[in-house]
Order: sequence, then C-alpha cells, then structure tokens
Amino acid sequence: MRIVSGTHKSKRITAPKNLPVRPTTDMAKESLFNILNNDYYFDEISVLDLFSGTGNISYEFASRGTEQILSVDVNLNCIRFIQKTAEELGFDAISTIKTDVFEFLEKHKQEHDVIFADAPYDLEGLDKIVELVFAKELLSIDGVLILEHAKEKDFSVLPYFVHSRRYGNVNFSFFEWSKKKEDND
Repeated sequence: MRIVSGTHKSKRITAPKNLPVRPTTDMAKESLFNILNNDYYFDEISVLDLFSGTGNISYEFASRGTEQILSVDVNLNCIRFIQKTAEELGFDAISTIKTDVFEFLEKHKQEHDVIFADAPYDLEGLDKIVELVFAKELLSIDGVLILEHAKEKDFSVLPYFVHSRRYGNVNFSFFEWSKKKEDND
C-alpha cells in the first residue's frame, strides 16, 4: 500500500499481517482520487473514513492537504495502527474513534464533505449506511458518500445514488444530496 500523491507521494505503508483488513488497491485509490480531485479542494473539506482499517484512505486525504479527517473502526488494533502511522507521518489532521460504525452513525452530528465507507465485502446491511448518512444529514450539500463494495452488490436502486465505478475487483458507488434538499433549506 502506498500514498499516491501529495506531500507523502510514493510513501509505502506496511500494515501488520494480523489486521482484519483488505486495503483499497493503489490503482482503485488513484482512480477514485482523480475523480475527487475534479470536485474538491482537498484543503477545504472534512472527511469521514468509515471502516478505516489500515487508514489507507485517510493517509491519502492527509497527504493531499485535508485538515479534518475522522477515521472510524471497531477494531482496536486498526485504530492503534492508524494513530501510530499518522503520528509517524506527521498527519495531525487524522483523528480516530474506536466504535461500531452503525452505532457511530446513529449518534454522530457533524456534517462532512466526503464520507468514505469501505466495509467488509461480506457485511450485510450496507444500504443502512446510506440510509443513516442521509437521514442524519451527515453529508454537506455539495458532499459525496462513497461506498466501496464487491461487484455482486448493486446500490443503484437506493435514493441519492448518482453513479458507480469499477476498477478491477474494486467497486465504488457514489451518493449525493438531490436538489430537493437544497430547495427545502
């Protein structure tokens, strides 16, 4: 796993073998950030990284200048690894919370510009993430929720779905607020 761009471009990060993770591939991550680069100034956004695992996505945002990154994972060893790595790399922008993502979303109140969720591919109920993010209004008006998932999953029937992208075995589904929310505010 490596950081693709920014202040720590090409920095390799090796996670311990005992972490229960499947990091986003470098190719898929690079493609995802090429898409995001067209829509956001990374130094002006807030990021919520759900099921953060190794912190791979959080490090990429931090390397590109994002100053508010919250990484959430239920596994204490993952959280400790993210904290240790963020400290070693000087990424003060990364904060961590060890908790169940679904419980976190039920209680969380802060809006974010980008919410990234890379749950285990076999986890049931991923559509609940979309439901909670929009019901709790955790996404800013110009923000995006990105779900990483297996190719067998299809989220195109869910509300707020915009499009999906596939990079090898990695699939991303993108969700955004509709104009209806903007008109109601």
